[in-house]
Amino acid sequence: MTNQELRLSVGASPGQRTMAVLVGVFIAAVGAAFVVLPLIAAGLLDRLAGPGDPFASYEEARDLPPGMLPPALQDSGGGGGEAGPSVFIGLCGLPFVLLGIYLVLRVLRTAASLDGSRARVRGAIGTRSVDLATARIDAGAVSYRDERDDSPAGGQRVPTIIATDRESGRRVTIPLRGMGLGSLPPSELRALADAITTGRPVDGRDGDAHAVANQLRRLAEHPPVG
Repeated sequence: MTNQELRLSVGASPGQRTMAVLVGVFIAAVGAAFVVLPLIAAGLLDRLAGPGDPFASYEEARDLPPGMLPPALQDSGGGGGEAGPSVFIGLCGLPFVLLGIYLVLRVLRTAASLDGSRARVRGAIGTRSVDLATARIDAGAVSYRDERDDSPAGGQRVPTIIATDRESGRRVTIPLRGMGLGSLPPSELRALADAITTGRPVDGRDGDAHAVANQLRRLAEHPPVG
């Protein structure tokens, strides 16, 4: 096993990144429009259809009896008015802004690498790291929807390895298929298998880890087609 850091082929291709970024920016822009436009529209309506109150503020009319003040100044009596419906309409756009930002971060940041026996997996927000040589290793699967499949049940089960640190409980999930690939390249599968078995006993609680490593080596020898 080499000590040189190995970048695993789990990220998106340049074309997929471009498309995902465009979609994420569009969603965020739509959400931002929901936030900003109602506020702008409310201000324009107040200017175009307002009563034309000659007093700009209570300071200019403080010498008048309260009964002679314009209704707008009577209602604002020193504490600020209530939030109008445009504010609540604008708040509806915030989830779309956050969703668009998350999509962009996820496609640009998602990556995994192997440094010796330590696996690092970077997600949309943070990065997790687990030593595969000492972690509990399990086989799993995640569902990825194929963008070319329009059926309601469209999607593929992609095999993964799940490494859990025995002391901290920190967990990383490494998919065994890159985007647009039938599986990870054989060299990367073998590197993962070697990282899992480095210095690990062959019996006891480590038997499952060796079984997963053997599956990785068989997958490297006979990669799936398509």
